[in-house]
Amino acid sequence: MNEYVIRPIRAEEWDKVKELRLAALRDPAAPVAFLETLEQGEAKSDDSWRERAAGGATGRHIRQFIAEGPDGEWVGTVSMIVEAAGTADFFDGEVEQDQAHLVGVFVRPAQRGIGLTEELFGAALEWAWGLEEPVLARVRLFVHEQNARAEAFYRRFGFVPSGKVVPMPTDPSAKELEYVFPRPA
Repeated sequence: MNEYVIRPIRAEEWDKVKELRLAALRDPAAPVAFLETLEQGEAKSDDSWRERAAGGATGRHIRQFIAEGPDGEWVGTVSMIVEAAGTADFFDGEVEQDQAHLVGVFVRPAQRGIGLTEELFGAALEWAWGLEEPVLARVRLFVHEQNARAEAFYRRFGFVPSGKVVPMPTDPSAKELEYVFPRPA
């Protein structure tokens, strides 16, 4: 584990952001893990990837973290998006409190099970709790009802089901379950 560096991305690393996202969208779990398809990701322009990287690197309301191997390969990622009370979320619901939304969780298959996801989540939560404005009440995430592996990890990490269930935007017959991690006292 010590050979991996967990850190925020840098704006100029857009090509690595693109490569890792496309790898995530190729993963067999992608249809139940992401709200984007491989075809949609591949259709994005380089300018779109540059904008995405710039936002994830320096934005006040979003931060993307990566796990970088000793050879410089990016092997995992997670992003945190700040949601302000009174705004609409990804599912067109109203955000009830200032919170962060954890999204884009991915670790390459060869590095799964060695603690990288825990390290990525730890870095993302540390960033969220460190924000002074707004002070966030909680971090949340959504998991597809058929993504049992991810759901088990979220529970082990300390997320708890809120009871909120929403239809998956790409397949309204499927459900997304909300899990929350309250701000530590």
